[in-house]
Formats: sequence, structure tokens, C-alpha cells
Amino acid sequence: MVSKVVCYALNGLDGVPVEVETDVNRGIPAYEMVGLPDTAVKESKERVRSALKNSGLLFPMNKITINFAPADIRKEGASFDLAVAVSLLKASEQLVGADTDGIVFLGELALSGAIRPIAGLLPILISAKSHGFSRFIVPAENAREASFLGGAEICPASTLSEVVRHLKGISPIAPVAAQKFVPHPSRKGGADLKYVKGQPVARRALEIAVAGGHNLLLVGPPGTGKTMLARCLPTVMPDLTFEEALEITKIHSVAGTLGEEGIVTERPFRTPHHTATVVALCGGGNRAVRPGEISLAHGGVLFLDELPEYHRSALEALRQPLEDGRITVSRASGTVSFPARFMLCASMNPCPCGNYGSADRVCTCTPAEIRRYRRKISGPLLDRIDLQVEVDNVAYDDLASAAASESSAAVKERVDMARRIQRSRFEGSAVSVNAGMGERELEAFCPLGRESDAILREAFERMQLSARARSRIVKVARTIADLAASEEILPAHVFEAVSYRLYDKM
Repeated sequence: MVSKVVCYALNGLDGVPVEVETDVNRGIPAYEMVGLPDTAVKESKERVRSALKNSGLLFPMNKITINFAPADIRKEGASFDLAVAVSLLKASEQLVGADTDGIVFLGELALSGAIRPIAGLLPILISAKSHGFSRFIVPAENAREASFLGGAEICPASTLSEVVRHLKGISPIAPVAAQKFVPHPSRKGGADLKYVKGQPVARRALEIAVAGGHNLLLVGPPGTGKTMLARCLPTVMPDLTFEEALEITKIHSVAGTLGEEGIVTERPFRTPHHTATVVALCGGGNRAVRPGEISLAHGGVLFLDELPEYHRSALEALRQPLEDGRITVSRASGTVSFPARFMLCASMNPCPCGNYGSADRVCTCTPAEIRRYRRKISGPLLDRIDLQVEVDNVAYDDLASAAASESSAAVKERVDMARRIQRSRFEGSAVSVNAGMGERELEAFCPLGRESDAILREAFERMQLSARARSRIVKVARTIADLAASEEILPAHVFEAVSYRLYDKM
């Protein structure tokens, strides 16, 4: 007898429907799998065999052939176990009368018959729902993650025998109750701008960067608070919307980094070590292509501390994602595209000893050493960083002062206001923040008056800026105007935007 059961394979963040076809016939006992299964899928033979026996079910001693269709797509992982078991039971007539049509089965089986959780469940459910499926049986440990998908009947199961009783109608499994998404404020180790003493220029640049989604570089001697400022970024970023949370959750679900809450409730803040490779940053892998740090930072912040210490090839790999907001990873196993629209924040010392340009410290580096150190950061990469800010030492009186600085909550209110203006401005388009504007949006929303254009022209010629740098200065000026609730970009806004470029000093 031939049976068919539906499950799903993952290709990046997209689910691909897979039919598990099982044929049980008389003949010499055999157990074959076809349809490009990888090692993990082939090993399901023994997991399914033991799970059936330990669940009080019969394993047919016949010639068994299992096909995963379509056969031209590679099947990877253990998420097919449950579908294989149900298809085998159906083909051996142990589920007579059971209704399996239109149900998607997902889960890994333990030898005892328990159903283990799988990675990438949410993107699979979203893809399956878009393909017309509305009934699912998933691992009980994935129930929290699945509960945020509305408009579907999702039944969480703990064991294979529980699934069998459900399909036979003996003991139906209650579907998971739909959960309401509630964003959480950042909980990044108690970081708050009120603890940052001094640094008014850096604080202002940080506010502008978050308000418009711009990239930020902090340059200064060691111990001046660059890392502390960067760690305050999540505390002033806008709360996630449900749509943003779903997209970010899909990435973290595929990567297997999703927490117990089942959905990402705060913006990511990724801080890879400077020894990170190109694959670690961009994504990849020997078999299945997995998202890297720049995709895991999607919708949040990628913080690169001590920027010149990173491998040159890893830094250069950031250039295309910073422009396009996506990363396409090509490996022998296939080509996958991941979203990668993040805010880049980086910090670095101005020279090897760290004291070049300091007001109260002496630099011991030679000019050649300084040039060699700074050349580790290429011009094209710097060109893509909108705000480049010098951070100097803070006076002792400022550090010891009991006067409280402005808190992250107060800054966040202004950021939220600026973001509301941008949402209204870009409503109905793919752009969501000023940093994402293309030339069409710049022409429509960023007209410059005669005086503002003259200022920008002089800066362009004196600082020998590129066309990209000019566009980014205009975008930053637009954000400064939004923070000031100004419909027009005034000369003062352009002056401030130009001041955040260090090309004449780098």
C-alpha cells in the first residue's frame, strides 16, 4: 500500500513542501529511502523503527520504500522523522480511517517515541500557511513559538503515541492558544545613557544614528566610553512591531538561537569577536547554509569593537549588505538569501597606542605606524558609515559629578517621534527609515535650499567626498531635521551632518 504525508524542508528562510511517500510491499525485508535525503534523514530509519516499537506500534517486516518528493531538492535535518513514522503507519494500515490529508507533520523522534523540538519551525509554518495549509502537528516544546501564528490549527504533541491517538480520534490534541505579541524594552545589562558622563557630541551622534537607522563609528583613545556608548544603543531604539518581530524570529529560529519566549521581543544586539571569519559574519556552513552575524543582527545593531582588529576580508564582506540590506550566500549545497538590514556601530582607536589626537595624552606612534593602522579600514567601507565621531577623554570633575545625564528613556522619546515622522513619510513603500532612502526618495523628500546646497557643495569639494558620501550626508541632515520637527532641511542641519565626517582626519 502507498501512503502520502506532508512535511516541509527549509531553503534559507523559505519552506518547501515535501511529500513523504511510503510503499510497503511483500518481499525480502528492506528499508530504502530515496529523494536526496542527507545523513540525518537517512538515520531516521533507526529512530523511527525504535520509536514505533517503544510506542506499542508494529514495524512492518516488508520491503519498505520511502520517497521524499520533489526528488531534486536536498532534504536535511531530523524534522522529517514524525512524517516518516506517520506515513509508515498509514502504509502498513495501522491508521485505518485516520484523516491525515492537509496536515503538516513536523518533529524529530527520540528512540522512546518522544517528539523533540526542531529549528526553523516558524518560517516553515509561515510558508506552509501561505501555501494553503492550516493544520499542523508540531513538537510540544515548539508550541510557544508556534502560538504567534494566527489563523491556523496547531496541535502540539509530546509523543508518537499521542499523535496516533489524535489521528484516530481517540484523544484529540487541543490546539495551541494564539498569543499576543508584547515587545519588551531592552534588558542589556542595565546600560543607560544616564550613566555616560560627558561626551555630548557622541551622545548626539548616537541619537541621530538610531533615529534615522544610520551607521556609526566612534574613534578615540581607550577608556573614553566608546563601548559603553555602543551598549546603550538598544535602550534608545524603537520597540519592535509584530511584523518586524516575526521576520527576526524566523532568522533566529533557523539559526537555533531562539529563546524560551518563542519570539524575539527586543531588537538584536550582536557583538562578534574580532577573530570572526567571513563565514561567521555572512553565513554559510559545510552542509546547510545558516545565517551569520549580520543576519542575526537584522532589525537591530551589529557592534564591531576595535574595528581594525577584524580580518580585512571579513570587513570588506560587509560592504554589499550595508548597501542592499540582504546577503546572498552561495555554497556547494546551494544559494540562499538572508535579510541583513542592520545598524552598524563600530569603535576603534585612532592609532596603535590609542592616543593620537588626544587633548591630554601623548601619542608614541610614528606617522608610518598610524597610516598602516588606519589603512586596515578601507575607504569604501568608511564611505558607508554615515556618522564618524571623535570621542576624547572625560575630565575628572565630569566623572565625579553627581549631576545626572539625560536618560535613555528621554532620548528614546525623541527617537520615537522621529521614527513616526519617517513611517508617515514612507508609508506604502519598502523604505522604513531615512538611511534606507534611494535616489528617488532623496529627490522627493530631501530638497535643499540654495544656502544648504552651497554648504554641501563646499564640503564636497574641500573634503573630496564621493557621490555616496554626499547622499549619506543629505540623509543624516534629513534625520536631524526630523528630530527638530522641521519639514525643511535647514543650513544648520547640513552643517551638523557634515561635521560628522572625519575624512579630512582619517
